[in-house]
Amino acid sequence: MSRRAVVIGAGLAGMLAAAALSDAGADEVIVLDRDDLPDGPEHRRGLPQGHHAHLLMPGGLDAMKELLPGVDPRGRLLAAGAHEVSLSSGMLALTSEGWLRRWRRAGPVMLTCTRPLLDWVIRTAVLEHAPVEIRKAAVTGLTGSAGRVHGVRVAAPGGREDRHAIRDEELDADLVVDASGRGTRVMTWLDGLGVSGIRERIVDSGLVNATRLYQVPEGAERFPLTIVQANPFVSRPARSAMVMPIEGGRWLVSCGGSRGGEPPADPDGFLRYMLDLPDPIVGRLVSGAEPLTDIHLSRSTSNVRRYLERAPRWPDGFVALGDALATFNPAYGHGMSVAAFGVRVLGRELNGVAGDLGAPGLARRVQRGAARVTEAAWSMAVSQDVLYPGVRGGAPTAADRVVSAYTRRVTRAATGSYPAASALWDVTGLRTSPARMFHPATVLATVAGSPLPPSTRPPMTPGEHKVLEQLDRTGF
Repeated sequence: MSRRAVVIGAGLAGMLAAAALSDAGADEVIVLDRDDLPDGPEHRRGLPQGHHAHLLMPGGLDAMKELLPGVDPRGRLLAAGAHEVSLSSGMLALTSEGWLRRWRRAGPVMLTCTRPLLDWVIRTAVLEHAPVEIRKAAVTGLTGSAGRVHGVRVAAPGGREDRHAIRDEELDADLVVDASGRGTRVMTWLDGLGVSGIRERIVDSGLVNATRLYQVPEGAERFPLTIVQANPFVSRPARSAMVMPIEGGRWLVSCGGSRGGEPPADPDGFLRYMLDLPDPIVGRLVSGAEPLTDIHLSRSTSNVRRYLERAPRWPDGFVALGDALATFNPAYGHGMSVAAFGVRVLGRELNGVAGDLGAPGLARRVQRGAARVTEAAWSMAVSQDVLYPGVRGGAPTAADRVVSAYTRRVTRAATGSYPAASALWDVTGLRTSPARMFHPATVLATVAGSPLPPSTRPPMTPGEHKVLEQLDRTGF
């Protein structure tokens, strides 16, 4: 009997899920998406965060390697123009506790590029190596019952707003994966099957992202990724800025501010915003660079957690992964990696049932497993966001304050202690769980504090100092 899987959404989570399903032996994998997908690394309407910074953390890259055996996603992305950034030596990072020192010892690496490039590279790789079909269609609901999903209803070819779409059509499937992103209608779809009462939590700091692309100036091609992080411990709105290298000899420059500290969209205000941060380095850098685009604003930044795994009853034949399960404030750079973690759970569970897409209990195990691998990133994002003034959806608990105080001490130690810095990289890079922070070596380093004096200036090399001075048009 033919086994068919349907994936809703052709973004990163959807294409990784399609690869996992094909690898597990599905005879037919159909990916449905509302958008016309571009033939290259171009923006599309269904990805509201596509213009802003995206970081592929070390843990997420590891998960992708497992999901795409024989593809080498790292190599493909680098060949397409992505940059590899060492967390130990390749960044200038100002934290709430001071500048992180740069170490000569090798550390974990992350990849930086535009989101359209990453999506295009992964989509191309999956289509080359797996029998996956992508169709343009808008999903309007699930078919089946509270006990088992049998497929999806689609408004084809272009959605209900298309005057040529006369009626919904049904597409049967042994397993449906919702990877439709922030715009998911999973709660409505489940309610239509009689699966209701699922808790949803939204923690919204009101973050606004403002992003502009610049041409990298001649001589600055090797300047490190530079970030001035937001400080949640000063009872003021979050304000941050970052310049990171991307494909095409460009810098992606992004500012982020929570409610009351939002960055502006006009060029003069954008630059002033960066210069008014605790250190003006990002503004000084880009003041001498040529802008290539207008400034793009986005307010689709809230943390949303749908506790699907807690439903008293869960239908076989349906799972929700990626942003359909949880979305994060993009300031933390964890969304893509967590999506890969959830798909990895799907792949491992499918292997455990020899690829039987409709195996009883499979969907519930995947949903619970995906929730578990989501929790660490959710806790890190929410425990910081609740500290900002004007946040909606939560207030810091006593436990939040204890964890935040300890994390702050680890960060302070990490400004000059390699063991503390290593723990910080591993946890924020999603290579290990937050339990790494409580490893005896980390606790000892935290208690001892930094053995080196704090750096009051960015830890730049003489060559980097020269580049900054040559670019600076601000007079700082």
